[in-house]
Amino acid sequence: MKFEILTRNESEFIQKDIISKIRDLINNKNLEPGDKLPSERSLSEKFGVSRGNVREAIQKLELYGLLKSIPQSGTFVANIGIIALNGMVEDILRLEEPDFKSLVETRILLELKTVRLAALRRTAEDLIQMREALDAYTTKVLDGKNAVQEDLLFHLAIAKAAGNSTMNTFMLIITPEIITNFEKYHVCDKNQPVIGIKEHEAIFEAIKNQDTLDAKQKMKDHFKELYKYCYSI
Repeated sequence: MKFEILTRNESEFIQKDIISKIRDLINNKNLEPGDKLPSERSLSEKFGVSRGNVREAIQKLELYGLLKSIPQSGTFVANIGIIALNGMVEDILRLEEPDFKSLVETRILLELKTVRLAALRRTAEDLIQMREALDAYTTKVLDGKNAVQEDLLFHLAIAKAAGNSTMNTFMLIITPEIITNFEKYHVCDKNQPVIGIKEHEAIFEAIKNQDTLDAKQKMKDHFKELYKYCYSI
């Protein structure tokens, strides 16, 4: 059996090609809002790509509100005019992968909003999830192990507690890329994870106390080193 390992650029090219072909399919068949697309299997056979590639392209179009998947029913053209749909697809095809600095800047902006909302809306279950993520981070740091993933899981728990599905989705989108590149760009010095324990605890307490102003300030304090990184390159 032959296994093909695609580079990131190849995968991105395939995804954009599928998106372009889905756009052409909608136009050529004169599909309208609410019309159903062929199944993933049919599209993969028609386009000569894997079902996984088709699924990723559909998910991307769903993210931008151009398609809507309904479990057990299929994928449908969203309630948007064809002219607008074509224009948005062109914009999507022109998008480039964000650089690491852009990802970090986006993360900071999102988290200053989500931490405030989390302080307002957090539930007892949210606090439990944050506490578990924070404890996992602390354990790894004190054991001298890499805790980047546990760090970001704590922040994702905050995003979830904010109760805003769109912000949560954006955090989920950018998190894998941040995990991949954190060490590559040497953002934090060797003492930062230990300092991070205290900063995380301060953020957690502010959210627990539902103090929105303090929660936002503690998050700003936590991102001080990231701010320095972003504006020094």
